Amino acid sequence: MNVVVGSDERCDLVGHIERELASRGHQVRCVANGDPWPEVGRLVGEAVAGGDADLGIACCWTGTGVAIAANKVRGVRAALCPDGETARGARKWNDANVLALSLRLTTPAVADEILGAFLETQVDEDEIRTIRSLESG
Repeated sequence: MNVVVGSDERCDLVGHIERELASRGHQVRCVANGDPWPEVGRLVGEAVAGGDADLGIACCWTGTGVAIAANKVRGVRAALCPDGETARGARKWNDANVLALSLRLTTPAVADEILGAFLETQVDEDEIRTIRSLESG
């Protein structure tokens, strides 16, 4: 799977996420590194919406800003996920295609849990119609 990563701050957690994704066999590309959070969210969102990546991961201090910015890109469903169960639900019920993470709250161990849930969960087919209804708005 092709995954794009962006962060408004280059830190150990971002490096950990990139290494973890690669160790799971994913192609990883950094699209934003130290850019302002609105730019990070937009760049990650555009890469996913444009088909250059299957999924995206956007990081900022709280995760909220990059989620808001990514969600402004048509076709993006970004979810701020503080734990694996939230990430699992975001993929299963919302078909989230961008994962937003908080640099402040996410530890490497929690990041691994979140990544596993986000990458391994498929959308619930019963939710497709509901999800698609968002696209007509």
